[in-house]
Amino acid sequence: MTTPIDIREEAGVRTLHFGSEWIQGAMRIARPWNLELEYTREMMSSLLLNDTPRKVLLIGLGAASLTKFLYRHYPLAHLTVVEIEPTVVAAARQFFKLPEDPKRLHLVIGDGAEYMLNSSKKFDLVLVDGFDEKARTGALETLPFYQACRNRLSDSGIMAANLLTRSRGFKASTARIAEAFEDRALVFPSSESGNAVALAVAGHPIEIPFNELKEAALALKEQTGLNLLPTLTRLAQAKTCLNNRLAL
Repeated sequence: MTTPIDIREEAGVRTLHFGSEWIQGAMRIARPWNLELEYTREMMSSLLLNDTPRKVLLIGLGAASLTKFLYRHYPLAHLTVVEIEPTVVAAARQFFKLPEDPKRLHLVIGDGAEYMLNSSKKFDLVLVDGFDEKARTGALETLPFYQACRNRLSDSGIMAANLLTRSRGFKASTARIAEAFEDRALVFPSSESGNAVALAVAGHPIEIPFNELKEAALALKEQTGLNLLPTLTRLAQAKTCLNNRLAL
């Protein structure tokens, strides 16, 4: 069964829907490369921990916001995008300016969980953002999937996952991430939209003072226009950030 695609526009913002009110992605038409939704910006906080990702895996394409941001600002990165619905890829190309560049952007039509479980590649950054029309993630929130993510990360690799705090499985999902990554994970406080971003690492230990994170955020803002200073304020509320240090 093909997912029904619904494109809407309001106040200069184009949004993607799967036949429901859930927003699956958004693009400000005047600034198509910017990250319009707060949770997408918070997912990019992973760049404060690894600012030179060369191999990136994105599970779930949506309106291609994360894909376009990385494609534009990280020209040395090779992006692999796994999207289960061909109609979503078509919509991203037609309505959301998804680049056509097979050398840097490899699109896979398939199940993200199966891809991860069957892959042997290593990635510096894994971004998980896959939902159906009822905001369900299915196998993308299982322990075997998160374990596979951990196994596919490079020594400096990071996983960032978008979770819905309104879903009944939210606490179970965060517990599975913690188990898969041996507690080397943190979850941001929930945003107004009900999204919460989880970051997890598996390689070298990370311990960064907050003043260094702020310097990295200012450099990222100058480089890309993305302002993660509000995100750092929210990150300071996470229990893994004690004594003004991020430790994972």
